[in-house]
Amino acid sequence: MNKKKLIVIAGPCVIESRSLTLEIAGCLKEILKSYPVEFIFKASFDKANRTSLDSFRGPGLNKGIKILEEVKKKFSLPILSDVHSFDQVCKVKDVLDIIQIPAFLCRQTDIILEAAKTKKTVNIKKGQFISPSDVVHIIKKVEAAGNHNILITERGSCFGYNNLVVDFRSFLVMQQFGYPVIFDATHSLQRPSAKGNISGGDSQFVKPLALAAVACGVDGLFLEVHPKPKTALSDKHTSYPLNKIEDLISKAIKIREISKPEQKS
Repeated sequence: MNKKKLIVIAGPCVIESRSLTLEIAGCLKEILKSYPVEFIFKASFDKANRTSLDSFRGPGLNKGIKILEEVKKKFSLPILSDVHSFDQVCKVKDVLDIIQIPAFLCRQTDIILEAAKTKKTVNIKKGQFISPSDVVHIIKKVEAAGNHNILITERGSCFGYNNLVVDFRSFLVMQQFGYPVIFDATHSLQRPSAKGNISGGDSQFVKPLALAAVACGVDGLFLEVHPKPKTALSDKHTSYPLNKIEDLISKAIKIREISKPEQKS
């Protein structure tokens, strides 16, 4: 990762269709090409942790990975997606540039080790149920496989029932481990299961929290974006509007230039 550039991991929560995925990827590349960012496209082929059995999960691994491969080739973009079981790693490693360990699985040793053995970058989502200092133990598992290509992503902490909060101290704690720290500004604003059979959220706070995180010195932002968030088939209450991304990123870059001038030399 280029530490002089802000890392931007962005895309839809889940692959809803081939056409929409390609549309979002193309729009994001066009928007972000004018900014000093390292853009990584993200989308899930399977949302295996949905609240309800009836919720949309995506096209599945086989169809989904083909769509991500098409995005990669068509737009020359690095790709990130998440795995949910040990056996999925070998099926995605030739397409994905970054293999993501979901927050709920961040302590599952076998999945972490299998992802680490690919020598691809591993993005560790910090579980909502662990402290920032506990992340060091997950990092050691990846390092034990001889892999030092690691990202750590903050995505909020459980705060009672159906709510998450972000402890901004966590960015500084986790940066002490020597790897880039990313702020997932959209998932951090979920209200898990708050809408009964789906999660709610507070998307109006995505921009201020993202900018505050940049001011605190995070190395990157993770953003779920959608052309029409209200119609999104997953995380519609926290997905950020595609047409507002440029404004957010332009402001983030300005804040970063002020708050971390030492990284620009």
